[in-house]
Amino acid sequence: MYKESIKEIESIITNYFEGIFHGDVTKLKACFYENVAIYGDIKGVEYLKSINEYLEGVKSRQSPKDLNETFKMKIIGIDIMGKIAIAKLHVPMLGYNYYDYLSLAKVNDDWKIVNKLFTHEE
Repeated sequence: MYKESIKEIESIITNYFEGIFHGDVTKLKACFYENVAIYGDIKGVEYLKSINEYLEGVKSRQSPKDLNETFKMKIIGIDIMGKIAIAKLHVPMLGYNYYDYLSLAKVNDDWKIVNKLFTHEE
């Protein structure tokens, strides 16, 4: 069960990274459960958006790929307990040094991101 879950979660995170990096809103949206809130801080400024507001922001900006950035996103760790999981990610892009904490849950036999917390570290 664990090996199967880790592969499925790594696949969702790969799609999440690719969606962000390429600005692929369709791929990114498929990673999230409905009505997810996204909370974080960017240089000390609070950030709170619905999934739709977040996706609109991704859609309207130039992607890291379009800006010729090197893909440096990586998984730091994943912790799974039954049908829930936490993933810690390093997501450097667009001049920021983001760290994401994603809460995931197995919903209707599919892993989905149910919460996203992030911060920018200097």
